[in-house]
Amino acid sequence: MAVDERTTAPPSLRERRRAAATQEIVDAAERHLTEHGPAALSLRAVARSLGMTVQALYHYFPSRDALVTVLVTKGYEDLADAVQAAVDNPSDDPDLPRLVIATEGYRRWGIANPERFQLLYGTPLRDYAAPTDGPTTQASRRMSAIFERELFAGYTTDQLAAIDAPVLSPALRGYLEQLPHYGQGHLPAPATALLMSAWGHLHGLVALEVFGHTSFLGGHQAEIFRLAMRNLLADLHRRIPEHVDPGGGDA
Repeated sequence: MAVDERTTAPPSLRERRRAAATQEIVDAAERHLTEHGPAALSLRAVARSLGMTVQALYHYFPSRDALVTVLVTKGYEDLADAVQAAVDNPSDDPDLPRLVIATEGYRRWGIANPERFQLLYGTPLRDYAAPTDGPTTQASRRMSAIFERELFAGYTTDQLAAIDAPVLSPALRGYLEQLPHYGQGHLPAPATALLMSAWGHLHGLVALEVFGHTSFLGGHQAEIFRLAMRNLLADLHRRIPEHVDPGGGDA
């Protein structure tokens, strides 16, 4: 087999300058987002902070939506990085489940980056619509895969199909069965429903704290969150049978 000795040409000076300018604009937009919140984000404000004209900025981002899409994508990627880093660097508590560790990574990122969290999960920006199945969707799927993996690791498809949960309507079951999955493999409809329920619980608690609705708990918010996540995980795992009869019934 012949060896292809061709090499990829390095980026040209023009390409490097464009990449550097693009990154500078994104950094400035993130600073503006942190200082003024998502609703105040505009190309004019970002351009002004860089000493550029809006017309010059259009050479890099043709619209506000294009810039927002980059910021949202980067937000999801940074959040997923934080969740994965938490799992890769276990807690000092050897008994703390990996899923709980992952959720705490999610919480810490949200608290440390409230404006970026708001961009991802707060009030939608007026007139902005993310590209269908575009980079924002791809980035959010990565985080979904992490939580799916940590929640259902070690369980078989048969076990997940036999989850003890209320019977799903035929319409909902059919819809969940055709959804794409991004973890270790296809999830049966009952497992997908359980995952979505867990996600709602986790995200709801973090959103309440990020937006200041649990401040009455003072310095106990982290402990309450960990307790809630431990209880959530224990309840979820109780619903998954330890053994399943290959013939279709629980062993």
